[in-house]
Amino acid sequence: MTAKIIDGRKIAEIIKKEASNELEKLYTKYNIKANITTIKIGNNPSSDLYLKLRDKACKEIGILSNHLEFSDDVTEREIIRSIKKLNSDERIHGILLQFPIPDHISANKLFKTIDSNKDIEGLNPYNIGKTLIGDNSIIPCTPLAVLKILEYEKEKIEGKNIVIINHSNIVGKPLAILLLNRNATTSICHIFTKNLKDYTIKADILITAIGIPNMITKDFVKEGSFIIDVGISKNKNGITGDVDFNSVKDKINKITPVPGGVGPITVACSIKNMIQTYRNLLELKNY
Repeated sequence: MTAKIIDGRKIAEIIKKEASNELEKLYTKYNIKANITTIKIGNNPSSDLYLKLRDKACKEIGILSNHLEFSDDVTEREIIRSIKKLNSDERIHGILLQFPIPDHISANKLFKTIDSNKDIEGLNPYNIGKTLIGDNSIIPCTPLAVLKILEYEKEKIEGKNIVIINHSNIVGKPLAILLLNRNATTSICHIFTKNLKDYTIKADILITAIGIPNMITKDFVKEGSFIIDVGISKNKNGITGDVDFNSVKDKINKITPVPGGVGPITVACSIKNMIQTYRNLLELKNY
């Protein structure tokens, strides 16, 4: 048995096509261009690449995409002030906070400041609360990408043992909630988890987002399992994920590659969420 490699770019194109059709209907109804702004702090090559890909996707389907760029030494107060200006600007239909951000700035404070109706990432406390109770109107982009992979692969979630190696507010925690709401038996592991293999070896579906190249080998995985590799690292050989593909390929059933797996789908899901915030704001104003 050799693992099926999931084509993330193909899934992303399907999501973007659906989004484009939806956006065309909204444009016909409201005759107003969707307009979003990304807040970018400092320089990070991986972040810049992701932003470039997202801008390209926005252009393809007709969303206006702007950037507010700040140096690494910008104050938290200045970023909060900029977010409040975007909140009150009726021409802006969505706000994104580009990661990573400097350690001296609280991501939680920034997400708390973003208007929940303009929160493309779905990480404002109000939107996270809605996710907790099963309201899926705005799902954080990377967890949504994981759900889309499972959906397009027609993978049953209910009753499955699913292990997530990540407990961040951006990926692990909201993803665990989403899977629990779909009746999966979900375990969250992280850097402090002892005997990690004891958890991962039982996983029907293993979702890893630790950013340690090739850490997950065949000893960590269950026979016939499905691995979703959210991790991304850059080294002299290029971009790689958390999973050692050559080690696991003959033991597992399916796997997402890095690159070309979760990344393109996350970009497409951010487009999907942009359209959601755009629609919400226009309907809120009863155009």
